[in-house]
Amino acid sequence: MRKLITDVWSWLDYKPVMADPRRPGRNAWSDLTSSWVPDEDLRRLSAYRLLAAYDSNQAGQVAAITGDDVTGGERRELGDASKLIDTALGYLLGSEQTITVPGAEQAAGEQPEGHAEAAAVQERLRAWAEKELLPLRLQQAERTAILLGDSVYSLAWDPAKGRVLLRTWDPGLYFAEWPDDEQDSGEFPTRVHLAWEIPEDVRRGTKARLRRITYELAPIAPASRSATNKDGAHVREPVAGDIGIALLVPGDVQDPATGVITRAYPWAAGRPSAYTCYLTDAEWDLDDLKHSDLLYDLPLHKATFRARSDGEVLDRLDLQVDFLPLIHITNNIPHSGDHWGKPTLATVLQALDELSATDTDSSGASATTGSPIIGLAGARLPIDRNTGQPLPVKVRAGTVWQLNDGGRMDVLDTSAQLAELRSRVDHLLDRIAANSRITAAGLGTLDPTALPSGYALQLALGPLDSLVGGMRLARAHKYVIMLRMVQRLHQAGQAQGWPAGESAPAHLAWGPHTPTDRAAILEEVVKGVGAGVLSVETGVRMLQDAGYPIDDAQGEIERIQSRAFDAAARLADATGDMAVVRAYLGLPKGDLDIPRVPMSDVGQVHR
Repeated sequence: MRKLITDVWSWLDYKPVMADPRRPGRNAWSDLTSSWVPDEDLRRLSAYRLLAAYDSNQAGQVAAITGDDVTGGERRELGDASKLIDTALGYLLGSEQTITVPGAEQAAGEQPEGHAEAAAVQERLRAWAEKELLPLRLQQAERTAILLGDSVYSLAWDPAKGRVLLRTWDPGLYFAEWPDDEQDSGEFPTRVHLAWEIPEDVRRGTKARLRRITYELAPIAPASRSATNKDGAHVREPVAGDIGIALLVPGDVQDPATGVITRAYPWAAGRPSAYTCYLTDAEWDLDDLKHSDLLYDLPLHKATFRARSDGEVLDRLDLQVDFLPLIHITNNIPHSGDHWGKPTLATVLQALDELSATDTDSSGASATTGSPIIGLAGARLPIDRNTGQPLPVKVRAGTVWQLNDGGRMDVLDTSAQLAELRSRVDHLLDRIAANSRITAAGLGTLDPTALPSGYALQLALGPLDSLVGGMRLARAHKYVIMLRMVQRLHQAGQAQGWPAGESAPAHLAWGPHTPTDRAAILEEVVKGVGAGVLSVETGVRMLQDAGYPIDDAQGEIERIQSRAFDAAARLADATGDMAVVRAYLGLPKGDLDIPRVPMSDVGQVHR
């Protein structure tokens, strides 16, 4: 029991390589056991490598290397793990992803307070998402999260492009430091590292190096600037005034009593903050590091600092923001006290091993079924004239053997075993579909004739609906935070068109993950809007979610209402009866007074 480990990756403990990643002879990937890698991160990194092997059909090779299965190199892997991941990804993302800001879409004539600002923020965020290829980044990050359980985004202000850059990272490069008293997985770390090794390049004459990018939330310090030391290395030095006193960044205020420096950020007017985010990007030669030099406390006097595209040296560069521009995505909602996610393959990994072994056995059985083993008795076999020995017998079409009196031929029939193995494959696939909650209907392996009705299909897809709902819930607030960071980084960079002010609560809306009955939804919208129990905005949003080709909800609402008013004006001109017009628009008596005007003035009536 002293060796029993129960943590986020306990479902992988049946693999010998997870027992002790540093154990000699069990080390499948030596780069993970470099001296700078902390021990507490080894199990997580080992789990990532194992899961990546399943995705690339290399689990058998890993099993052979680690001694788990000496014949693992001959294991047949037919892409079942990759199919599960891609299927889960498709259901998670849905048909489309849309950035929405509450209050941005309103009916014509209804302009509540803040509508114009919300619409402007929504337009700017969608324009930024198009330039930064947000759908592509979503595919990259979310597939990694489903495969490994975790994924990482980074945001960075690019002065040359004048916008925020969005990038995705392998979670194996992500190392976070949480406060000692932090117990909630919803909290954020105060110091984060992105670290990886750069291999030696003999052709260029460069040694093996370690690169570490560090984001740290710390108290605001006096202003600094890029400089070069006597050795020609890039450094940052304090900016001193005429009398040698360190200067502050313009806009910062220092309390003469406590010495604390505060800053009023453009998104928090009237609420000065004493913290900012510092960025450090440095490299170390691996030969200069000792065994005691871990990632979290590398010697800075041996580091070489890199420079940004605009020449700023990245040695505690003040980013002018009070948050870490990194977003860690988890595939599920972590347990209390945990910070890492659980991949979709976690609960069915052993079933995938069983499926691979059954496929391997089935391949062997099919070989003996197609080319059966034959026993001959009393046969006259051809002789090799050089050696005088019988030649090997091969079964070919049209082969004839001469048998002596009493001779016979026996054939080993393995078709029954092959049929049993194929039946076991189907059983394992059903088990994997059920335990992963993607369901047989979701994987497309369910026989359509087995479902008597659409309601039965809904029941069959119930676990998938629950799975997708939980996955989207785990991500919802992370994308709200990401879109808030995008707004604030543009404000900090003083980007054109991004004024100071509070950040709008933008959301990432997912499309439907299963097919919808569009005709039924259209009928529901028509009845709901006509009866007044649904607003036009809600109806248009329902039609968008159902897959109708509505690109601009606000424009669609304006066109619908414009045509309704035009038709009402024609009706008023033709009948002169306001009661009929009110009934046509679905308004109560006395709610609208449309004057009788000629058709040439219909536009004026609408306005």
